[in-house]
Amino acid sequence: MAIRLNTKILLGFTIALTVLMGTSVTSYVVMQQLSRYTQLVEHSYRVLQQTSDLRISVRDAQSGVRNYLLMADTTFLSTYRHNVALMQAEADVLHELVADDAQQHARADSLRRFVAGQLRELATYRSFAPTPPAAQSLLLREQGPLRTLKGVLLRLRRHEDELLRARNRQQSLFQKLAPSAVVVSAILAVIIVLWLFRKIAGELHANDDLRLQLTRTNLDMARRIRAMEYLARQVVQGDYKVKITDPGQQHDRLASLATLLNQMTQALDTAFGALENRNKELDQFAYVASHDLKAPLRGLRTIVKWIEEELPDELSPQLRTYLAQLKGRLSRLDDLIDGLLTYARASRAERQLELVDVARLVREVADLVVPPSFALVLAPGLPTFVADRLSLQQVFTNLLSNAVKYYVGEGQGQITVAGQDLGAQYEFRVQDNGPGIAPEHHRKVFLLFQTLRDRHTAESTGIGLSIVKKLVEDQQGAIHIESTLGQGATFIFSWPKEHTAAAISAAAFS
Repeated sequence: MAIRLNTKILLGFTIALTVLMGTSVTSYVVMQQLSRYTQLVEHSYRVLQQTSDLRISVRDAQSGVRNYLLMADTTFLSTYRHNVALMQAEADVLHELVADDAQQHARADSLRRFVAGQLRELATYRSFAPTPPAAQSLLLREQGPLRTLKGVLLRLRRHEDELLRARNRQQSLFQKLAPSAVVVSAILAVIIVLWLFRKIAGELHANDDLRLQLTRTNLDMARRIRAMEYLARQVVQGDYKVKITDPGQQHDRLASLATLLNQMTQALDTAFGALENRNKELDQFAYVASHDLKAPLRGLRTIVKWIEEELPDELSPQLRTYLAQLKGRLSRLDDLIDGLLTYARASRAERQLELVDVARLVREVADLVVPPSFALVLAPGLPTFVADRLSLQQVFTNLLSNAVKYYVGEGQGQITVAGQDLGAQYEFRVQDNGPGIAPEHHRKVFLLFQTLRDRHTAESTGIGLSIVKKLVEDQQGAIHIESTLGQGATFIFSWPKEHTAAAISAAAFS
């Protein structure tokens, strides 16, 4: 499992600190032991020195009393008194020095008892009259205790000498170990630091190489993605012949995607080419069908005209009514053929985006389809925006002409056009004061060939609102009605602010 650089650095520093702490603790322990054994050696030397001092003090105290008795010179008593004080002090110090050793402590107790006995005996002889026999007697009595003192001191010194030799060996050992531990700690620290820096430098170099490789890969991927974005943008704009010429040297998913995109554009180019040919054929068929269908209508209209002109006196009122109905049917059939052609061609013409002043556009449409007897009201705030002018013009033309066509009443007809900004789109309202539409027919009026008026009383093909709905929905908008019977009708439709190239391309071949 790969370890991140930060983890490796942290692990290396942890190992280095652990080793340094271990060597530091070892060095500390070695120094502590060296100090301890140095103190113990000094302690042994003090014990040995105290035994020598005690033996000398006992000897000098005895010599002082003996010389006083032999020579009757009181100056020797000062030597005696001085060494008596030393004997007591040295015995007490020796007793304290060996307090941690049971054997030595017992020997020190024996020495203290010996010193106490010597002090009593010397004090007794000091009270004697100074004579040579008294000095001779003291000398004889001193031999036994002195041998005892030498034996105790000898055993004490031998034991302490053994301790001293052992302590000297330990002290020498730790004296050698102390600098070795320091040197080993320093060497290990240097080795670990150098190893750590070497590993870090190697990892950083590897990271730099990886970063450079990733940068190159990212640049190559960005270039390839830009090529795909360009292809998608061209496809959205209707160019299906575009291809990705450089899918990249790597055989990865992006290369597979580039190949699939090329195949997709090829398929789209083929499909839309076939669709365009079919649309051309359909337009040609519609034109021919319209021409062929209208030819008989023109003939029938001419025959009716000839009858009315040639036989005006022979036509009965009933026959004149029949001829008038026939001319109405012929006109409606002619309008129906034109409506079908308009519906078939709606939203299939090439879209031209331009800046449209809606208020001005509505006035131009009203001049063509709204009679002077109607009042046209343009609410303030009608926008000016980029849109497909022709489609928007067709929508307003059908809605205004529809309001005029179905108006019944004695008063003045009124049409109000308003608009509001909804953020991503505009909402337009075309309101009239006509007869209105019942709620149950709000959807029916947008269906093809559907009309709410008697076909004999209104010039309606039932196609106009179907064309409006098709044009609005082609722009990704929506249209609906707000109306009740006898209260007029309001047609509300939305129109996007930004007309995407995708919608143009799709609408061009729909």
